[in-house]
Amino acid sequence: MEAQQLHRGRLIDHIQLVVSDLGASRAFYEATLAVLGVPVVATEEYFYADELFVSLGEPLTGRTHLAFQAPDEETVRRWYEAGLAAGGRDNGAPGLRPYHAGYFAAFLLDPDGNNIEAVYHGPAQRSVPSVVITF
Repeated sequence: MEAQQLHRGRLIDHIQLVVSDLGASRAFYEATLAVLGVPVVATEEYFYADELFVSLGEPLTGRTHLAFQAPDEETVRRWYEAGLAAGGRDNGAPGLRPYHAGYFAAFLLDPDGNNIEAVYHGPAQRSVPSVVITF
């Protein structure tokens, strides 16, 4: 059996969204996460990408705020355009925000109205790209 690996610390810890249209949500997240270099793994009943798990069901999560890490301002811009092209709705074009110096972000509403953000916090140094878990 081949070893399986998980990477943590590149996106978020984990969030589950319960959505009404798995296909529309999958298209949105595949497009936006591809820009960030994070692959989506899908089945007929759910999909996940690193720490994000999305499934059908009740009750719908709705209006969750979720922020993805981006490595630079250009990636935030590309993420925003990919999300618009994949059915996302504008909720704040790419630009500097007043949260702290260098906070550059864009906001989209996904197909279920969740507020999804891509953010670049400005120049920083990471100790490692991600924590690798092998089992």
